[in-house]
Amino acid sequence: MKILVPVKRVIDYNVKVRVKADNTGVELANVKMSMNPFDEIAVEEALRIKEAGNAEEVIVVSVGPAQAQETLRTALAMGADRAILVKTDDLVEPLAVAKILKAIVAEEVPELVILGKQAIDDDCNQTGQMLAALLEWPQGTFASEVKLGEGAVNVTREVDGGLETVKLTLPAVVTADLRLNEPRYASLPNIMKAKRKPLDTKEPSDYGVDTTRRLTTLKVEEPSKRASGIIVESIAELVTKLRDEAGVI
Repeated sequence: MKILVPVKRVIDYNVKVRVKADNTGVELANVKMSMNPFDEIAVEEALRIKEAGNAEEVIVVSVGPAQAQETLRTALAMGADRAILVKTDDLVEPLAVAKILKAIVAEEVPELVILGKQAIDDDCNQTGQMLAALLEWPQGTFASEVKLGEGAVNVTREVDGGLETVKLTLPAVVTADLRLNEPRYASLPNIMKAKRKPLDTKEPSDYGVDTTRRLTTLKVEEPSKRASGIIVESIAELVTKLRDEAGVI
């Protein structure tokens, strides 16, 4: 069985994001970039399935600029077998990414696609669902546990009311949530080995996908600063302030 894992290059989660002076977006120049944390969890889950003897190959794919090769090499150093970079300098929307992934699935014929539930830069939470719809495959989103069975996969999902377990017939699409696992660190020998693993470079046009944006960002601005809190002396004073000043009761 093959497992396909899409990954995205984003601003590192430890970096404080700064808005550009002209409010057209966020500052990316000279900013540390890394693999989207949810995608890193997806890579780890795919590797665990392979190590358990339930998969023969893990393929990672990214849609983005040439620098996304670094992200793919990180996944290869973690243990993935090979990588595909669909190179584009455009900002690609989730639907276009899903269409590219659909074409890659048609070429590679994986039985399982695992990806992060969302990217921390745009927080769209759409690509996995769109891909499943385009492929007409069953999907298990927000996965906190994945158990592979005979021709099926049981996915425990985090929902508002707690946990829900669904059984999906393979092939299927699964999106990883934060509590699915803890990703491993790539060892130095594996980082060196990753440089020799195959990494193919494609373009969206190779898959017949138009990446022209359908959405326009009008303005990006920082959230308003929170007002400082106060300490009240009694419950009665708290109720008075909530009623008379805050107007919430």
